[in-house]
This record gives sequence, structure tokens and C-alpha cells, in this order.
Amino acid sequence: MERLKLKAVLGSHPHVLAVKSGALHSDRFDLDFIEYTPTNTAFKPMVREQAFDVCEMAIVTYLMARAHGKPLVLLPAAMLGRFQHAYALCNPERGTLGPGDLEGKRVGIRSFTTTTGAWIRGILANDYGVNLEKIKWVTFEDPHVAEYVDTTERAPRDKKILQMLLDGELDAVLGETSDNPKLKPLFHDPAAEAAKWYERRGVVPVNHLVVVTAQLAKSRPDVVAGVYDLLKRNKVQTGPAGAPDLVPFGIEANRKPLELIIDYAFQQALIPRRYAVEELFDETIRGLN
Repeated sequence: MERLKLKAVLGSHPHVLAVKSGALHSDRFDLDFIEYTPTNTAFKPMVREQAFDVCEMAIVTYLMARAHGKPLVLLPAAMLGRFQHAYALCNPERGTLGPGDLEGKRVGIRSFTTTTGAWIRGILANDYGVNLEKIKWVTFEDPHVAEYVDTTERAPRDKKILQMLLDGELDAVLGETSDNPKLKPLFHDPAAEAAKWYERRGVVPVNHLVVVTAQLAKSRPDVVAGVYDLLKRNKVQTGPAGAPDLVPFGIEANRKPLELIIDYAFQQALIPRRYAVEELFDETIRGLN
């Protein structure tokens, strides 16, 4: 069979560096890596135009893309996972806030549909009893999936999210970190809160996995299996990313995080129904280890 050259976008994560450098490679295909910084700027062209053959993608973006019939196939190869509690900020000079105090407040987020935002909103709603509909959401970017109807307030084009928090135009922001001493975590001790959350949930909050085009998956399932195998070899070579492993590989290893983010995305009306995990993968992928 013809040796394929695949356009690919992956972040420079430790567990993919051998693949990106070519130290690990396949004799059936070549990966032509295109750099996007930050990596999330590649998600929109992948969703809207299938601009690449292989692409890292935030899981909520993928779930929404699937809901709107985009021809993408998911691989159970985590690229980025992290505990989310550190990615919410407030400005103590404007009054002390905790995670349970956001109802009636103005909360900024880059886009309402970001995966970090969905994880944190799920934590706020399910662990702190926050009614998300009573928060005034202020956003700065369009969703990656064009069909999603965004009803949030859009910040003026010249405004920056952290500056609005410093100026008192926002009460809190999600999905951001800052070294500014005037800004503090919304969760008083993010590491301790994350540890308690993991003890209770037993879930690693996975943000990014990998997708391929449905055209590639249909025409060359052997190549798609080969892409996953290559990534998995690099992952095995690198070893676990922490304890627990923040970048799990395989359907079973990703089952609990996928089930929970599906639940959160459905609660937040980002997707029309709860998908079964098996629905997210095609027959080739379901046959992989």
C-alpha cells in the first residue's frame, strides 16, 4: 500500500516528543507536524474544515463536534490531563469569594465551551451546589463548533480577561492562572481541594485527546491503528505522568473521565444527550488495547 504523509498537530508533551522528533516512526506513514501555539488554536480548523489528518483536541470540543455530525474519530490517547481547581481566580480586593459564592456574579471565561470551563463548572455544580444558570457568564471567543448557539455576554474586543478581573469588571475567571499577587485562587487551597476531589471521584480530569478524520479512519484503518500504536509506544517509553497518571491511554483507562465529562457536558447543555463511551470510538479503535 501507498506510504501516506499525514498532516498532524500535537502539543510538545513529554510523552509525544519521540514521535514528534521522528525517533519513533512507522514504516507505513509519515507524520508531518505543523506547530500551533497554543495548541488549542488548531481545534477550530480541525472541527470546521478537517484541516489535518491527526490532531490533538479538547474532549468537550470533540463531544460537541460529534453532536453536530463532524467527520472526526476519537483515539483514546490522552495528551493533556490536569486537576482543574487551580484554574479559577478571584480578586480579594473586590471582596472575598469562594466557589460557593458565584451565584449572581460575573464570571469570565475564554469561551463557554472550553473543556477546562466544563470541568470546573461541573465541580461547582456537583460538589458545591452552585446553580450555574444564576451566574452571568462573560466570554471572549467563539466556540470551536460554529453551530453552537452562544448566549453569553461577549466582552468588548479591546478587553483582556485578567485585566477585567483586576479592574472589578469581573468577579471571578475560569480557565486562567496568574502570577499577579493581587489575584488569588477561587478554591482556597487548590491542591488540597483537588486531592479531596480525586479521593471522592477517582477520576483524572482529561482535557485533550487525539482525533483523526473520518475519511482516514474509513480508508486506512490500518494507519489509524498505527498512529495510536506509535503514540502508545512513546507513552510506554516515557512512563506514567504522575500518580495518578494524568494522561491515560486506552478506552478502559479513559472510561471514568469520559463518563464524567459527558455527564458534565450534558448537564451544561453543551451536548444533546449522554453518550455511551463506546459510541465515541469506531470499530477499529474499539479493537485496540
